[in-house]
Amino acid sequence: MSETKPLPIVKEPNKALRKKAADILIRDISKPKIQGLIAAMKAALASTPDGVGLAAPQVGRAIAIFIVSEEAEEIDRAEKQGWERRMKESPEIKSEKPYQNREWKYYVFINPEVKNRSRRRQDGPEGCLSVPGEFGAVKRYEKITVEAYNEQGKKFTRGASRFFARVIQHELDHLDGILFTDKTDKMPESPTENKKSTLS
Repeated sequence: MSETKPLPIVKEPNKALRKKAADILIRDISKPKIQGLIAAMKAALASTPDGVGLAAPQVGRAIAIFIVSEEAEEIDRAEKQGWERRMKESPEIKSEKPYQNREWKYYVFINPEVKNRSRRRQDGPEGCLSVPGEFGAVKRYEKITVEAYNEQGKKFTRGASRFFARVIQHELDHLDGILFTDKTDKMPESPTENKKSTLS
């Protein structure tokens, strides 16, 4: 079986990034066209050094699919345990890096719908694979609950908080044709040191 080739990630100002994504018919999820797209999106995200999420519009497809790497969860677990994520260029942490040299699995969200949000929101640093070299602070809900279909066509409900919730909200924006740069007025010269800022 041949290895899936990653799709190229489109960059701003590509018009594909500004289109609202269309929902997929549930019966079409299992078809080769959608399954092949999901596989190619996973390959594209796996080939990037920094991203933890990717939406279909970022590979030129205006349909309601996004994926999130389990690394986003690992980052949250790491912070709860009292140590911080370092950029690859700053390997101060030697023995506590359970996620930096792993093959990640990816969570697939198809036709996602927000079911609940927390009242509290918080600023956090973000970047985007489709807007390379730019970073900014974006205010996001601290917690979010989403209903969606997985790649097997099964409906599920997923609650998320902290960094994982931020990634989901970033990807949901992509499905609406919104970039993080539309929501930030603070553009620092470089990403915050201790967070993985390029979400997708």
